[in-house]
Amino acid sequence: MNWRRSLLSGSLFGLAAIVGLVAFTYPFLLPALDPAGTTGMAPLLTAGLLIAALAVLLVDLQGEAIAGSQVAALGVLVALTSMLRFLELAIPGPGGFSPIFGPIILAGFVFGARFGFLMGALTLLVSALITGGVGPWLPYQMFAAGWVGLSAGWLPSWRRPVLWLALFGAVWGLIYGLLMNLYFWPFAVGVGEAYEAGLGIGETLVRYGAFYGATSLLWDLVRAGGNVLTILVLGEPAIRALRRFHARLAYERPPAGARRPEPLPAD
Repeated sequence: MNWRRSLLSGSLFGLAAIVGLVAFTYPFLLPALDPAGTTGMAPLLTAGLLIAALAVLLVDLQGEAIAGSQVAALGVLVALTSMLRFLELAIPGPGGFSPIFGPIILAGFVFGARFGFLMGALTLLVSALITGGVGPWLPYQMFAAGWVGLSAGWLPSWRRPVLWLALFGAVWGLIYGLLMNLYFWPFAVGVGEAYEAGLGIGETLVRYGAFYGATSLLWDLVRAGGNVLTILVLGEPAIRALRRFHARLAYERPPAGARRPEPLPAD
């Protein structure tokens, strides 16, 4: 029944993707909402993501996708990366720089897309609880960080992965900011080009581009540069360590009905 578990797990990830899409686009779908509506939706979105993530985790535990030891590894990596965000707040860096995206990208690249998605989403949740950063922005941060780890797991095994991962981190440094602005832009007033319901998609994109350039571009460029620096400095040793860790945690369930090896004869 492994195909059923794989189908169910894939369906749950698809559900999480749909929830995330709605999370970032519902202000455009429901333009009559006000900022209070955004706040009211946040707990529902957080609950939806957590339910989907935990359901995927439980389903994969029953199959071969994620072994129990890898779940323990996920917990350790989430805890360590969350502490990096605590240090980020204790010693603020310039612009949008954050040390958490490098580990999320590297772990997703080594352990795979599902592991990366769970690490990204849960890291933002745990770090928000540690630092007191819980607010209407949290579910959006969880989705966006989850997508960072998810997409890192889809990358091919390059010969020199660090350089490509650094470029990948730079791109996501900008995309993350583009996504995060979407949750409040329809309600922003007096900064850049305001959102206006009923405009065509072309004019809406032009207005959003002007808003993003005026409010977030420089901030996100610093984040992109920080991702590049973090991965270039820590990438090689981190990938080697994570690959050794992954090899030790590798688990393959023997096929049903397989015979156990015969014991060696005694001397």
